[in-house]
Amino acid sequence: MSTSTRIVAATAAAVAFATASAQAVDRIPDAQQTRNVVLVHGAFADGSGWRGVYDRLTSRGYKVTIVQNPLTSLEDDVAATKRALDRQDGPAVLVGHSWGGTVITEAGVHPQVRSLVYVSALAPDAGETTAQQYDGFTTPPEFVLGIGEDGFAFIKPEAFSAGFAADASAADAAFMRDSQVPIAMSSFATTLTNAAWRTKPSWAVIATDDKAFDQKMLHSMAEKIGARVTEVAASHAVFMTQPNVVADVIDEAARGADQATR
Repeated sequence: MSTSTRIVAATAAAVAFATASAQAVDRIPDAQQTRNVVLVHGAFADGSGWRGVYDRLTSRGYKVTIVQNPLTSLEDDVAATKRALDRQDGPAVLVGHSWGGTVITEAGVHPQVRSLVYVSALAPDAGETTAQQYDGFTTPPEFVLGIGEDGFAFIKPEAFSAGFAADASAADAAFMRDSQVPIAMSSFATTLTNAAWRTKPSWAVIATDDKAFDQKMLHSMAEKIGARVTEVAASHAVFMTQPNVVADVIDEAARGADQATR
C-alpha cells in the first residue's frame, strides 16, 4: 500500500469513526419514554417533504410516522392523524406544518400525545376557525392562490417558488409545484372543538423568510400558545429545507415532555 493510499484510508477511517461517534451521541437515551414522532404535513404538500426530518430522527432512534392528509376537510385530516396516533406504542410528539398546525391542535388531545411542535404552523383556539387567525394580518403578496369552482385551492404555479419554497433548489421547487395537493378552502371555516396546546407543552419553529404568513401572525400565535420558539432563515418549506433545525426542535420537545412528566 502506497503512502498516499494509507493516508486516504486513515482519513476515511477517521471520518467514519467521527460519524459513528456523533450518531452515538445523538441517539436518544434508553430511559427516554417519548420515542415516537408523528409528522403532519400542511396544504399544497404531502408527507414526502418530511423525508429529511424523518432520516435525522430515525437515525437518533425515534420511531417516526408520517400522516398523509387528504386535505378534503378538517375532520378528514384529523381522522387520518388519529389513525396514526392509534398505532403508536407509547408517548409521541405530534408535529404539524402550516395547515397541519390546525390539525394537530384538534387531534393533539389524543392520549398518546405528550408534546406539540408547530413548524411555521397555524394554531387556532377551541371555538375558533383557522380563517380567524388571519384577522388583522396581511398575507405577503408572493403567496397567490387559485381557487377552482369546486372550492379546492392550489398555489398558482408561477407564484409557487417565491411564495412557498424560495430556498429550495429549482428542481425541488418545481417538483413540489407540480405535485402539490389542493386543499378544500371550506376547511379554514371549520370551528375547532379542541385546543391541545392548552394542556400539552408546545414548541414552534418560525421561518423568518416565510411568504405564506405574516411574520407578526406567526409570532402572535406562538406567543398565544406559550410555545418555545426557534427562528430559522427559511421559506415556508422549512419542514423540507431545514431538516436539521426541525429535527433538533422535535428532539427537544420529546426530551422536554419527558422531563415535564417526572
